[in-house]
Amino acid sequence: MKTYPLRIGTPDGLLFEGEVERVMCRTITGDVAILADHMNYVTALGMGEAFIRLPDGTDRYAACIGGMLSVMNGSCHLLATTWEWKEDIDKDRALRAKEKAEAILATEGLSDKDFKLAQAKLNRALVRLSVSK
Repeated sequence: MKTYPLRIGTPDGLLFEGEVERVMCRTITGDVAILADHMNYVTALGMGEAFIRLPDGTDRYAACIGGMLSVMNGSCHLLATTWEWKEDIDKDRALRAKEKAEAILATEGLSDKDFKLAQAKLNRALVRLSVSK
């Protein structure tokens, strides 16, 4: 299968640079898979599981939480707010975050702001736990 150059970065720095056959991630409108020769494209990233397929057929999975993805002239750039490779996810920490967020959501009389913040924390923990399986 054909490959193309991909760069994945976060505000903390470059996490991946190399040739890939495919990148799949969640955008704000749904999941997207980018293959070689994709048309020019720019979108905002949502929160969800992501993976890249390397030229040897190996898949590397990650939790992606927000950011931007662009394909320009055959090159793909992914700038994520948070990108955690599967092997780097602390499953116990994600489980504790999930439990804490659920406890907050069970609290009576939460403000709208506190509810939305706890819901976002729960969603992030669930994505991390899903990827870490």
